[in-house]
Amino acid sequence: CDLEPRDRKLYDELRDYYRARLLKNADGEGLSQMKFQVLEALLRLRQAACHPGLIDKRKAAEPSAKIDTLLAQLDQVIDEGHKILVFSQFTSLLAILRSRLDASKIPYAYLDGRTRDREGPVEQFQNDPNLKLFLISLKAGGLGLNLTAADYVIHMDPWWNPAVEDQASDRAHRIGQQRPVTVYRLVTQHTIEEKIVQLHQSKRDLASS
Repeated sequence: CDLEPRDRKLYDELRDYYRARLLKNADGEGLSQMKFQVLEALLRLRQAACHPGLIDKRKAAEPSAKIDTLLAQLDQVIDEGHKILVFSQFTSLLAILRSRLDASKIPYAYLDGRTRDREGPVEQFQNDPNLKLFLISLKAGGLGLNLTAADYVIHMDPWWNPAVEDQASDRAHRIGQQRPVTVYRLVTQHTIEEKIVQLHQSKRDLASS
């Protein structure tokens, strides 16, 4: 995905702000305090790569390259009769996506860490031929779910540990799956997300060796 010019401006401003802040405090702050500042910077840049509404709630209704790319992909895949799992680590991003789906009257099931009845949406997605889409938070959907009705998996944002993404994708790769499963990962170009994907490869190489 390519950021829109105004979203690119926001991302670059955040990157420059945190870089200057970290360089300024590098000599005066203790290591433990610096770690918190680095983690904050990484989180904000990851959020800005997804949608400006994750940085400023007043911008939640604005479009973003990643949401628009996803919706275009969903239109095509749903028209072809497939069922799709969509994962994100940010429930706030899923909330923005839900509002767009509601406006377009696209039905979906939903699951995050606060969902009390996990079996309900799972059974509905598995058994209802008209329900093509399941939105799941990455942490809530990584284990314990059997979602073989899906043959497409879309990750909206890369997570540091590729094994966590693989566990989520494996919800569709369960016993009883009769079709090939296609996995997409949406990555925003020229942002920290590309660095995370590079980190994925080095971690996979380390694990395989």
